[in-house]
Amino acid sequence: MPITDIAVRNAAPREKTYRLADSGGMYLEVSPSGGKYWRLKYRFGGKEKRLALGVYPAVGLAAARKKRDIAREQLAAGIDPGEKKKIDRRIARLNADNSFEVVAREWLEERKTVVQIDQHEKTLARLENDVFPWLGKRPIIEIDAPEILAVLKRIDSRGARYSAHRVRSEISRVFRYAIKEGKAKGDPARDLVGAIPPPVETHFAAITEPLKVAEMLRAFDGFSGTFPVLCALKLAPMLFVRPGELRQAEWTQFDLDKGEWRYLVTKTKTEHLVPLATQVVAILRELYALTGQGRYVFPGARSALRPMSEAAINAALRRLGYDTRTEITGHGFRAMARTILHEELEQKPEVIEHQLAHAVPDNLGSAYNRTKFIKERRSMMQQWADYLERLKAGAQVIPIGAAAGAGKG
Repeated sequence: MPITDIAVRNAAPREKTYRLADSGGMYLEVSPSGGKYWRLKYRFGGKEKRLALGVYPAVGLAAARKKRDIAREQLAAGIDPGEKKKIDRRIARLNADNSFEVVAREWLEERKTVVQIDQHEKTLARLENDVFPWLGKRPIIEIDAPEILAVLKRIDSRGARYSAHRVRSEISRVFRYAIKEGKAKGDPARDLVGAIPPPVETHFAAITEPLKVAEMLRAFDGFSGTFPVLCALKLAPMLFVRPGELRQAEWTQFDLDKGEWRYLVTKTKTEHLVPLATQVVAILRELYALTGQGRYVFPGARSALRPMSEAAINAALRRLGYDTRTEITGHGFRAMARTILHEELEQKPEVIEHQLAHAVPDNLGSAYNRTKFIKERRSMMQQWADYLERLKAGAQVIPIGAAAGAGKG
């Protein structure tokens, strides 16, 4: 007679292992320690075999019978259920090793050696928040374009269109890594280029009116935060480099005697030369007394082994009362310098663009040369620092061209 739920529940351990038979070759095995195991006895290829169906109470009587019935269907089809279970386990382990998350983390680890730590952490955060919950456990070889598109639309629907495009690119790179490692045959994310509309281009908030720039420079003196952040605030408009390049600046990149800062541009990985005005050198020498024994010019608040937080400059601007969405951001100092250098100091656009480390079209096409216009750039950077100094002091600043014209008159 088939056993009942009550009989299974009340089966007590004995001195030796014993069995309670059900139907179709299934039975419950009770161990002296009290463990209860479902087993199926069957014959395949003339040999008697056993198949584990689960452990009670995690697998109840009804669930065990369903597993038994599936196994008997396999036997009827000429399949050994025990061997099939082993194969399924191997496939499951293989799929787990080749899941999207596992492969993505392998790619991140390989890429970690060639990117900045903050860039690595941002990419990891995007994948952990927006991709792994939906694709992480899926075997990478089984993921198709519609699945990826669903992930991208989910990101886009919350108004993060730029992030959606970044995530598509990062998913594509994971697949390209998988192809290289023999874990995937194609890149379905590549087919989704253009599937999400392009983000609306927005410009970083910037102050470009000289009088308002003067007010901001004077406001810096009222900053009550740490000295390194104050120095970064003062240097940001004078150097107008990308915020990430400023906050990750290292002392070994500077030659204060020559008045030079050389570093690799984040986007192009080419060396960039920034001539340092005397005012800049003075600030750096003062800061060197505090942070010069470490690696970073602007070390992090929590650890000198890490650079200053990417949010530090914008947070400082907000503490001073500036809206970093509509008035000025750390990146906005570049637009401020570009505009005023051209309109007020009448500097040549190509000289400004080279100092911004932008590719400038020439006879050979778009190109960037770290030493091109270097004499003009040295002069421009000193004029710019002098201009900002006079502006902050409240002096009437007359454009160079206008002053020259007045002299001739």
